Amino acid sequence: MLEEIIQQDIKAAMLAKDSVALASVRGIKAAILLAKTAEGGKPVDDAEIVKIIQKLVKQRKESAEIYTQQNRPELAENELAEAAVMERYLPKQLSEAEVEEKLKEIIAQVGASSMADMGKVMGTATKALAGQADGKVISALVRKLLS
Repeated sequence: MLEEIIQQDIKAAMLAKDSVALASVRGIKAAILLAKTAEGGKPVDDAEIVKIIQKLVKQRKESAEIYTQQNRPELAENELAEAAVMERYLPKQLSEAEVEEKLKEIIAQVGASSMADMGKVMGTATKALAGQADGKVISALVRKLLS
């Protein structure tokens, strides 16, 4: 289970004295514990953990972007380093070309022909490509393919 791997990686990062990895993995662990307590102590499955990690990576990248705009490269580097550590726990991301191929299949499957069908396509696409592609990329490609 992903949560057990994360727990083992906390110990490994402590032993290796890798402060960036330790902070990243502890951040994941804290978010998992928060999700567990929010749901009344129910166990969190791997799919939910992947969603949590994706959210944390997105937050780190957005923070890095803000730090870069404010001319604080040292803070941006730290955020990007943490995001890189967190991304190791995510499934392999599809390339834009691979996402486009899958979207063409989904569009044919749901019978979409115009922008009016974007909702149907997006609903199916976000479920089919969950964890493998960013929602913004999916949305942009669906717009391109339907217009």
